[in-house]
Amino acid sequence: MKKSFLRNYKSVACVAMAASLLLTACSGSTGAPASPASSAASVASSAAGGDYAVTEPIKIVWWHALESQYDELVASVVDDFNKSQDMITVEAQYIGKYKDVNEALVAANAAGSGLPGVVVANTDYVASYGESGLFENLDPYIKGTGYDANDFAEGLLRSAQYDGKQVSLPFLHSTQVIYYNKDMAEERGLTIPDKITDFGAFLESATQKAADGSTSVYGTVFPGWDQWYFETLYLNEGVNIINEDNTCDLNGDAALKVTQQLQDWCNEGVAYWASGEDASAVMRQNFYDGKCFSVLHTSSLYNNYVDNCSFEVGMAWYPAGSTGDKNSEVGGCVLGIPSKNDQATKNAAWVFLQYLCGKEVNMKWAEGTGYLPTRKSVLETQEGKDFLTQKPEFQCIFDNLNLVNPRIQSGAWSELATTWKNYMDQIMLEKSDVTKSSNDMVVEIDEILADHS
Repeated sequence: MKKSFLRNYKSVACVAMAASLLLTACSGSTGAPASPASSAASVASSAAGGDYAVTEPIKIVWWHALESQYDELVASVVDDFNKSQDMITVEAQYIGKYKDVNEALVAANAAGSGLPGVVVANTDYVASYGESGLFENLDPYIKGTGYDANDFAEGLLRSAQYDGKQVSLPFLHSTQVIYYNKDMAEERGLTIPDKITDFGAFLESATQKAADGSTSVYGTVFPGWDQWYFETLYLNEGVNIINEDNTCDLNGDAALKVTQQLQDWCNEGVAYWASGEDASAVMRQNFYDGKCFSVLHTSSLYNNYVDNCSFEVGMAWYPAGSTGDKNSEVGGCVLGIPSKNDQATKNAAWVFLQYLCGKEVNMKWAEGTGYLPTRKSVLETQEGKDFLTQKPEFQCIFDNLNLVNPRIQSGAWSELATTWKNYMDQIMLEKSDVTKSSNDMVVEIDEILADHS
């Protein structure tokens, strides 16, 4: 199998992504996009002939992970598509979190039945789906229908590739940010620090404790249910996670220092480690209720935070590491077509996939969620120019777009991430020895990497 390759933080592609987005954001164009319905009709028309034609009426299912707050938006988008043409009927099905979608997809693929026509996948599943052949290679579809994939920001497009093949398309993308209580910050004179070396002092200032020493307001919350949220804290300290020789360095000196610091903050009660099935919901509720000053989370949930908080919500970039690096990673999801489907289903799925990722619908996703625009041409519209006016807190992301990088691409990543998360739970919640637990973890991860070499 192909050896895993590592993401280069200073890749030309990432800089190109930022430059193209920023340039188009400053464009003087005021053209308005077509309606989603007309977009769907246009997509269906463009695929009317050739090997990828939809020749008979067909119903397909779309598996997604958009939570209940997006029900109306999902229904509207799918309804517009269904009404725009009479050949394809789409049923949207919420499966659960990304890991739930992954489990259902892997099971259906193994069974060879019950597969969706189109399915969402977190960006860190792209490599494993590409390596295993679970996702269809979309390059022939792109070429055969003349689809303009180059309108996607280059870094995002690469995040949807495996081994140079376009096995998925960028859908809803985000990055890591810190949400904080702006009212509390103003009242108490608190500021999210620019450097991680100042983060400990900040946490002590932001934390409030009762007379008995228990914490009443935590300085921040670290999401332990997904390694993506703490992954960049390691990368910005020079930790490779996967070395060039296909071994893991999460037990190296730099990694041990990060893990120990996280454990110390949790032990001191200035932060807590959110883990478990309902960790995301509990963390958010604690923030809404003023029980924590800040949380590390995804920019995609900006609307959710604003809608549920009685105070003004701020958004900040992660503090830079001691190295000076303050890089971030692409988050969110891609869309793919399961390769075991019959060709008629794949053809219909390709039409719907183009619509979901189309530039006219893309801004509807961006406005209705906290996700970023993925299409360069989107920001040339008046709607695109209004985006930052409507959501000024996103300025911290646009100021650092050249630091948002593709994810590490490895067929072993899903197993590696699960193992890492499990050990971090043990370290943070059971207060196990950092060095011993990290050494045990790396033994397991090295075995996983060897299986994928």
